[in-house]
Amino acid sequence: MINETSNSPFPASGSNAGSPASGLASEAAAAAQGYASAAASAAPVAVHRMAQAAHEAVDRLEQALGTGSERMMDWQQEYGEMARDRVRESPLAALGIAFGVGLVVSRLFMR
Repeated sequence: MINETSNSPFPASGSNAGSPASGLASEAAAAAQGYASAAASAAPVAVHRMAQAAHEAVDRLEQALGTGSERMMDWQQEYGEMARDRVRESPLAALGIAFGVGLVVSRLFMR
């Protein structure tokens, strides 16, 4: 049979309802509930800040890519015009260079 006057630090269920331990438990539960409600009210603000930071990062990336693509378009036009001028000046040399590059590339990819 179980001795009800044991020296266990853990009270049996239903006994000692008005003990200091039960008061501490209820205070801890109330504090936990307060922390949970504070966290729940702070969560939307944190989510909004994270979304705003992500949006700003996307805007910076878009701006950087736009600037880079504009620069590439300028280079393409500049070097394209230069290549057209060279081909018009000496078409046979351009044809020979194109044939040589094609031959080298085909040899590289055959192996």
